[in-house]
Amino acid sequence: MDDDLAELLDSIGPRLRALRRDRGLTLETLAKDTGISVSTLSRLESGRRRPTLDLLIPLARAHRVALDQLVTPPATGDPRIHLKPHSREPGNVLVPLTQYPGRVQVFKQVLAHREPRLVTHSGYEWLYVLAGELRLILGERDIILRPGEVAEFDTTEPHWFGPAHAEAVEILHLFGPHGDQAVVRTGPTAND
Repeated sequence: MDDDLAELLDSIGPRLRALRRDRGLTLETLAKDTGISVSTLSRLESGRRRPTLDLLIPLARAHRVALDQLVTPPATGDPRIHLKPHSREPGNVLVPLTQYPGRVQVFKQVLAHREPRLVTHSGYEWLYVLAGELRLILGERDIILRPGEVAEFDTTEPHWFGPAHAEAVEILHLFGPHGDQAVVRTGPTAND
């Protein structure tokens, strides 16, 4: 085994321990969630057992993180995040800002003109307009949102969103499982 691979494997245990502790989980709770014994989890975290895919996949699911977040060491030195934009149809760009399967996903999107087509699916969406004007069709309502405006809705209601005019629109788009909702605060509360 080369030194780089050994170093990568050695870094996984402490990362698993930190992730479990950050989530406030005990080894016993994680064992119940994953079907992996407490002793195996303890040996993984301490580095006395080498991680395998059979062990890492259930751990990634239990922690609701992508597998590469368990095995890829965090970048050091350069604080910049290197996002990977995805181009879909011409003029449409999707930039994932989070990668936590099963939890709220955050995207920055640039949407080019396209014809409205209402869809429904399970989940909850929150849209924030950065630049341009966004047209949101939500059931029978047809709404124009301008920069700084926000819309949130249950995606089981027929909906479509895109540029209000021929020019592209830039948005932040949060999508989460049904029941997850963003909380928008407009000012200080009594607890602040």
